[in-house]
Amino acid sequence: MDITTFPNIYEQQKRNRRQTIIIMAAFVLFFGFLGFGFDLFFLGADPFGIVYEGGSGFPFATIVALLAGALFASWGLQSGAKAVLTSAQAYAVPENDQRFRTLINVVDEMTIASGLPRPKIYVVPDADPNAFATGKDPEHSYVAVTEGLLESLNREELQGVIAHEMSHVKNYDIRTMTVVVALVGATFLLSDAARRMLWFGGGRGGKRRSRSGGGPVIAIFFVVWLIAAILAPFISQLLAMAVSRQREYLADASGAELTRDPLALANALEKLESAAASTKAIKRGSAHLCIVDPLARKANLKEGVVADIFATHPPIAKRIELLRGMAYTLVPK
Repeated sequence: MDITTFPNIYEQQKRNRRQTIIIMAAFVLFFGFLGFGFDLFFLGADPFGIVYEGGSGFPFATIVALLAGALFASWGLQSGAKAVLTSAQAYAVPENDQRFRTLINVVDEMTIASGLPRPKIYVVPDADPNAFATGKDPEHSYVAVTEGLLESLNREELQGVIAHEMSHVKNYDIRTMTVVVALVGATFLLSDAARRMLWFGGGRGGKRRSRSGGGPVIAIFFVVWLIAAILAPFISQLLAMAVSRQREYLADASGAELTRDPLALANALEKLESAAASTKAIKRGSAHLCIVDPLARKANLKEGVVADIFATHPPIAKRIELLRGMAYTLVPK
């Protein structure tokens, strides 16, 4: 991975804004597709004659599903960050709490260095060292660190981690990744509802004549609909992983530029890698937000096709190697 191949900050911001819109639109359409399948197989409604000849009926489930998808997507953008913090049991850091004075000072320093609005600071009650940023834009951003991170890192290493998270804010990574968190959760709910509906069996749709004059079109469409309903959670998880992986390299490089000390983040990542436990407070759906995988999955230790599909983070060893290369301290093999 060559850091010089990354897009500049403005290109990355535009890309993330565009990608967020595409992801939200695709999610709404997917909801509509599942709703249409319910109309077709359970309510016997196909007003546009897409599958059945002489279509009829009102697409009630399709409209409800589209509205639900739009509401979930909008909620993910507006309130997804608060939901992530709540699920992690994170608490806000009081300005006058001397226990967190170093953390507050470091966030202030990185705010000045990045030229961003100051994010709200949260702490996650977990002994495993980790951190994440969330929010819809730099004006509505949050940086959260675990209690274990504060106990494990020195001031310079903490600077490196906060700079990494501030880079996610500056690059608008937080918008895309926070929306994905909300949509992953909504997809789980929708998939579960679709599976429950299958217990009631098909509706009037199976008794009507398809455009092909028989059952093949219906059968194929039903299989596709069923697979989509069952695999929706898995597909959404893959989306979250794909969204996260390459962004970590960019945030490492951007964060090192803010501190002018790539070794600080490299040393911090070494400590995070050596932590034996997983970050129990961080749920699976939010794992891609963190600086290191909170679930400690082995797929994150490798590169290649399998890792690209199943890993939320690039290998820490590779990230450390790149950071040391930035500091011209990479030891030859």
